[in-house]
Amino acid sequence: MRHIIAILLQNEAGALSRVANLFSTRGYNIESLAVAPTDDPTVSRLTLVTTGNDAVIAQIGSQLRKLIDVVDVMDLTEGAHFERELLLLKLKAKPSQLQALQELVAATMGHVLSNESHSFVIELTSSEAQVSRFLAQVAEYAEILEVVRSGALGIAH
Repeated sequence: MRHIIAILLQNEAGALSRVANLFSTRGYNIESLAVAPTDDPTVSRLTLVTTGNDAVIAQIGSQLRKLIDVVDVMDLTEGAHFERELLLLKLKAKPSQLQALQELVAATMGHVLSNESHSFVIELTSSEAQVSRFLAQVAEYAEILEVVRSGALGIAH
């Protein structure tokens, strides 16, 4: 099962490396990872997505809590939470497809960041599933040149 794990850790050199090393040495996969400082500049929030059964996720949580830099660990998928992913997408579209492409972007509440004659850059913030659906739909109207996805970010209700 897919889990979104939020980790508060000291904003110190090597802290992220120790978390990644824990996953690597135990053979756990990190599907996505996002890290940024919180409102407290000494603490960063690391949000990662991984998969595993309940026993594996409990083991991950237990091992994370043992790391010296870790302040708190929360499995957001255990309760009500909001989840979003940021997509930045560079496309090349034919003039005949521009109207349909713009309608698709508007329907998904995306934003055109750049509309050059040779390419579009689109921003979309939504659930992972909606971002994936949008990518499949947009491929019908344009050539995808570059895809940048943040991975999941989450916050508890």
